[in-house]
Amino acid sequence: MRVQSRSRRTIALATGVALSFSLLAACSDANSNRSGNNGGGGDGVLNVGMPNGPQANNSNPLLETSAGASLGYRAVVYEPLVMTNGIAPEQEGTPWLAEEWSWNEEFTELVLTVREGPTWSDGEAFDAEDVAFTFQLLKDHPGLNTGAIPFEEISQDGNQVRLTFGSSQFVNQVKIYQTFIVPEHIWSQVDNPETYEDQEPVGTGPYTLKTFTPQTVTLTRRDSYWQELPEVEELRYTSYNDNNAATTALSNGELEWSYVFIPNYEDVYLSHDPEHFNLWFPTGLGIHGLWINTEREPFDDVVLRQAMNLAVDRQAIHEQGHAGAFPVVESPTGLPLPAGDSFLAPEYQGVTVERDVEAARALLEENGYGYEGDTLLTPEGEPVTMTLVDPAGWSDYLTSLSVISDNLAEIGIEAAVETATVDGWRNTVDAGGFDATLHWTNGGATPYDSYQHVMDGTLYKPIGEASAGGNFGRFQSEVADAALQEYANATDDAARTEAMNELQRVFVEEVPMIPTVASPIGAEFSTRNWVGWPTEEDPYAPPQPTQRNALQIVLNLEPADG
Repeated sequence: MRVQSRSRRTIALATGVALSFSLLAACSDANSNRSGNNGGGGDGVLNVGMPNGPQANNSNPLLETSAGASLGYRAVVYEPLVMTNGIAPEQEGTPWLAEEWSWNEEFTELVLTVREGPTWSDGEAFDAEDVAFTFQLLKDHPGLNTGAIPFEEISQDGNQVRLTFGSSQFVNQVKIYQTFIVPEHIWSQVDNPETYEDQEPVGTGPYTLKTFTPQTVTLTRRDSYWQELPEVEELRYTSYNDNNAATTALSNGELEWSYVFIPNYEDVYLSHDPEHFNLWFPTGLGIHGLWINTEREPFDDVVLRQAMNLAVDRQAIHEQGHAGAFPVVESPTGLPLPAGDSFLAPEYQGVTVERDVEAARALLEENGYGYEGDTLLTPEGEPVTMTLVDPAGWSDYLTSLSVISDNLAEIGIEAAVETATVDGWRNTVDAGGFDATLHWTNGGATPYDSYQHVMDGTLYKPIGEASAGGNFGRFQSEVADAALQEYANATDDAARTEAMNELQRVFVEEVPMIPTVASPIGAEFSTRNWVGWPTEEDPYAPPQPTQRNALQIVLNLEPADG
């Protein structure tokens, strides 16, 4: 791989916690009176939406492919044990269904003190048995255990639940805290929880399902919630067919809260009501990139992946695909900077990936590849072709795939761009039925979460079997697996640092995915009808409506007219 050392000053494009969106959002007066109603605040309704197309009637909170996950409404029906802040991971979590929690020194045992008082929305009492049952459910059903948490013993005594593990769970703390708890009295009767559609969801959250259609899901507030009732009486979740439809709804005030890519957002969205329309897109350590199926020929050849990495124009993806909003990932390690500066291995400090088509072609020819006209041939003489796939309507990803297709053509690879429904795409990605796809990585308090999502061999499944927890590219590396284990089980910072350095080396040399841009956890929101949103000045939660913190946000909202 050809990399060049460059002054840190030249990569300042990778901004820190908040993008320029936050500056625009700060211009809005969060306490101003609403201008018009459009079906919100004044009648107790909040309109939420995502550009994810028609939804199947599935509210299973433990499935990432359900409508509840896709639109985000699972977070206001079901609740976690602890509420953590993804844009400030150093903060201690907020007690939620657990009042207290404590680990042993080795992070192999967790004791949860479960809150007394909440009830399920069907009137049944919530208790520690529900918590123990939920974790047992994850242990017994790998398809639901998307975090691949290695549970050993799960026990309950009074209002305490004790979890033990065969290895340190230092890196999995947040995943455990954020588990949605489900009612034992209902789920114990379910034959197969991994396919359960949960069409009449019963949770401890403040909302219940009122109506479901493939386009719109309506939730209504219940009176028996254990905390102070939210001001929002009804939540209407609309699933728009694409980014353009969602943007139009945002611009005319029909949609009040969303996470959607908007090119030229100042003119297309903010200018329609600069007093009330806002964007805030804080970033962390997660990224977007091209996941490559490393188990499909010829992409199982690291040389081909290295050449593809050299050919991809990250700057064009940043400008054309993401309208300059998502910072370029220039470090070959995939770490967004400066957020990842403190984790960089010494050999990669000040180093950036340089796009170099000539070097990519030379690398291929040096390793037995050839050309027939403009077509790249494998060492066995077969033309290299591939399909790039992402959901229809995700215009930022599709524009980026078009850029990548053009880039790969320069080194002789014919890369066709195809689209799918969101559900179809997710199922395809989980099962490894693709050549390459743009997808995000997990984020967390350290880069471990991102690397684990991409490279963890314990998540490996043969093509055709779902790997919902990650490693969609079926990447296998004993070195990466060992480094992940070493980082997770380290007892001091020096050991963690060396393991993190090794993970970076594997990522750079083996190219399991091609990083492109940083991954904000952002949202568009309107203060016409509702105020109290998280902002750069008050970053109490990531603003994206599909995060677990969506419940925190709804509980914090107040009518704009007081």
